[in-house]
Amino acid sequence: MDWSRYRPPSYDELIQADGQPRASARRLIEYITGLSRKELAERQLAADLAAREMGVTFTVYSEGRNVDRTLPFDVIPRVIPRSEWARTEAGLRQRVQALNLFIDDIYGEQRILRDKVVPRAILKESVNFREQCVGIRPPLGVWAHICGSDLVRDGDGTLYVLEDNLRIPSGVSYLLENRLVAKRVFPELFETTAILPVDDYPAQLYDTLAALSPRPGEQPVIALLTPGIYNSAYFEHCYLAQSMGVELVEGGDLFVGDDDVCYMRTVYGPRRVDVIYRRVDDLYIDPECFVEDSVLGVRGLIRAWRAGKVALANAPGAGVADDKVVYAYVPKMIRYYLDQDPILPNVPTYLCDDARQRKYVLEHLAELVVKPANESGGYGMLVGPRSTKRQREQFAKLIAARPRNYIAQPTLSLSTAPVVTETGPQPRHLDLRPFVLSRHDIYVTTGGLTRVAMKKGSLVVNSSQGGGAKDTWIVDFEESA
Repeated sequence: MDWSRYRPPSYDELIQADGQPRASARRLIEYITGLSRKELAERQLAADLAAREMGVTFTVYSEGRNVDRTLPFDVIPRVIPRSEWARTEAGLRQRVQALNLFIDDIYGEQRILRDKVVPRAILKESVNFREQCVGIRPPLGVWAHICGSDLVRDGDGTLYVLEDNLRIPSGVSYLLENRLVAKRVFPELFETTAILPVDDYPAQLYDTLAALSPRPGEQPVIALLTPGIYNSAYFEHCYLAQSMGVELVEGGDLFVGDDDVCYMRTVYGPRRVDVIYRRVDDLYIDPECFVEDSVLGVRGLIRAWRAGKVALANAPGAGVADDKVVYAYVPKMIRYYLDQDPILPNVPTYLCDDARQRKYVLEHLAELVVKPANESGGYGMLVGPRSTKRQREQFAKLIAARPRNYIAQPTLSLSTAPVVTETGPQPRHLDLRPFVLSRHDIYVTTGGLTRVAMKKGSLVVNSSQGGGAKDTWIVDFEESA
């Protein structure tokens, strides 16, 4: 492999500006350099076949059809030194702790609004605030038991939190499967390099859910509630349920009795369910409280949850903090609730609801990335430097019509890492989604899901828009040097 033509446009995760590998990636790069282009292509093919054999798929909704696709996997892993990861992990713990305190406060005393740290208008216009959850206090005071925060690195090497996913974060199954594929492809490197393991996540998730059981001291009955086979993350639902040894159920498999207890229908009769890991959106989880004609949820489930007869993870209403406008206030939350300075910075964010900031955004649309407050998957965005005049005019009208619904951020020069192409290694932009579990303590995955834009120059890493994935190695490289 010839790296002399490898020219990353910004900070690269594996290769330094002088063309030399970073210290933590040296062993990996030396190994790959020793492979011919044909040998590396064969490793990539082996990885593709392994992913297909394992059934690592996601569903894309296209032209009225549901299409299952194998998640593109690039064989060259992303490498992060353990020393850097220790700081990142501490920052994620701090952030999720503050977010859970914020959600608990919002559905309780609302001190942060009363003290004017967060404007009351932000809550008033939030599409994810659930009046039905006011006054409820879930076990341990935790609302977002599973969080997936997206991290990006700028061209100067600074690692930023791009957004927090607190409703129904997905992708952890791909993190786990990517490691299995990588072990098949590079068994030699796993024998000679100090790569920290990731395979304890299912056990950690099970312990997190079990800790919520309303019947302490008894073996909890845990179920994963899925919308069904047509959901884009159905592979993950099956994978996690099987990995944890819990029941995979749909709404029709459950019912709430007159005693406000949730039961599962079985061939042996009703069986009480203690904890539900729900992968169904708030609005569809209970037709008694939300969308009346929903067939995805369970009638009376919120009633059972409010009565303390069943635990729900993530708790309904947690999405109030899963809002790109609320995101801008997280550093203030950390200072307010924890009396600490944020360890991980936010991307600088302009709120279009503020007249002064909106004026700046409208004058600089060609330079900024504009995002709707509650969209996901990379949809509904304007990437200013790559936009047309017509697109910018359209977004100016959208912002003027609904300023609360839009934020803007500077266009970051996202870091890159090499991917295998027919012409040799080429840089592609990427992000990182670690997963954080909250219970009595806080657990952070070792690394996370690295999503990579497989198209040259693209900044969109989402699988639904052509993105792929890499294995993420947290390396104690001093031990492996």
